[in-house]
Amino acid sequence: AASSCLLLLLLPWLVTASHSPPGCKIRITSKGLDLVKQEGLRFVEQELQNITVSDLHGKEGQFHYNISQVRVMDLQLAFSDLNFQPQQHLVFNINNASISLRFRRQLLYWFFYDIGSINASADGVQIHTVLKLAKDEAGRPKISNITCNASIARMHAGFSGTLKKVYEFLSTFIVTGMRYLLSQQICPSLEHASLVLLNSVLDTVPVRNYVDEHIGIDYSLLRDPSVSTDTLDLDFKGMFFPRVREDQELENHAVEPVIKETERMVYVAFSEYFFDSAMQAYFQAGVLTIELQGEKVPKDLEVLLRATFFGTIFMLSPSVDAPLQLVLQVSAPPRCTIKPSGTSVSVSAFLNISLVPPDRPPVQLSSMAMETKLSAKVFLQGKALRVQLDLRRFRIYSKQSALESLALFSLQAPLKTLLQLTIMPIINERTKKGVQIPLPEGMDFTREVVTNHAGFLTVGADLHFSKGLREVIEKYRPVPTAAPYPSSQPAEPSLDPGSL
Repeated sequence: AASSCLLLLLLPWLVTASHSPPGCKIRITSKGLDLVKQEGLRFVEQELQNITVSDLHGKEGQFHYNISQVRVMDLQLAFSDLNFQPQQHLVFNINNASISLRFRRQLLYWFFYDIGSINASADGVQIHTVLKLAKDEAGRPKISNITCNASIARMHAGFSGTLKKVYEFLSTFIVTGMRYLLSQQICPSLEHASLVLLNSVLDTVPVRNYVDEHIGIDYSLLRDPSVSTDTLDLDFKGMFFPRVREDQELENHAVEPVIKETERMVYVAFSEYFFDSAMQAYFQAGVLTIELQGEKVPKDLEVLLRATFFGTIFMLSPSVDAPLQLVLQVSAPPRCTIKPSGTSVSVSAFLNISLVPPDRPPVQLSSMAMETKLSAKVFLQGKALRVQLDLRRFRIYSKQSALESLALFSLQAPLKTLLQLTIMPIINERTKKGVQIPLPEGMDFTREVVTNHAGFLTVGADLHFSKGLREVIEKYRPVPTAAPYPSSQPAEPSLDPGSL
């Protein structure tokens, strides 16, 4: 009983621990699914046009027939829909479609032999498919399973020639066989299209990529996609890591993004953890240090610094004219704060001011602490998330004494100007490239709108296909190692219409 009570007390903690909050969350709405349906329908049409139907031959009394070279000429898939199904599924239905065929005939009836082409049409085609979405071993979204049912209500073959009446009477055997073979090929074609071809498109979703020469990002899914009646949610880790320590893990204590909107096609949410991990990765990579020396130090600032530290410099005679060196180094990983009013970054650093006489060790004049607050403008271009930083607040103080802090007061304004004119452009140049959002190749954002919340921000946008599914598939088409999908070739199809 005691152990049962302890388990009940620990259960909430265990549930919380097993549910890692995402640093990046993507929601696709019903409006986005409508766009995907349009592109997907074109892709399905192309796949069904490539259906391969095996030859059909047989006899009925004195009537012998051989049907070969079956080709799909046209499809009419006017009535179709793609919907979310709660848990992990997408449902794709095609209703009352028609398929036009053309095939070669060889017919023998008593002593009459005929050869030529036949046009046929399959009407009332119904296709019902359910796609199950999951997270694969690499952390990408994948179609893990498909269930499919296909049926053809009616099929008609148009015969011509001197034996037209005979053919029409005996065409039941041909039409029935063709209807069976065609219906048996629809689902294997769609299964291959989904599990192989569409998954090759999902393979282009970035999971663990390098951002630049210093850091990378982990976009692996934390769990299987979650589907409701109106939305599809994807929870990504969204964690940056230093390339010198790729196994680095930063625990996520940030607020979990919550997306409530459904007006746009897609929403992407980023928590404070997403940005904090980027700054932590840069800090651990050792690149948050900037050094200015000699001519790189602005002239006005150099004059002011020499005047401020004149006494110290004078004591170093005869090396009074030695070049100045400024080393600005971040002392702790910067922290991001996201509020409805805006996004800011707090930075603590220290600035060492030294003289560097030729052929002599540097002589430190001062080491001062700096506290700055930067405003961050986050925006999306294409699939790249970018950040523009601007210096808002700045304070320096001495690490040695309050008296020196008072003496440094006159340096506040010129050092702030130094940061704005010299340091901030360097930082913004590094963030200019941005980082790619985890979408498949060929899909981009348009009409982006950024909204701040408490602890996270969201980017609402619409989608468009810069490349078609077929173009991306052809680029990444896997090399076949076996038959693309199992060919349905019954040994001898039933010619009894009632059995179909």
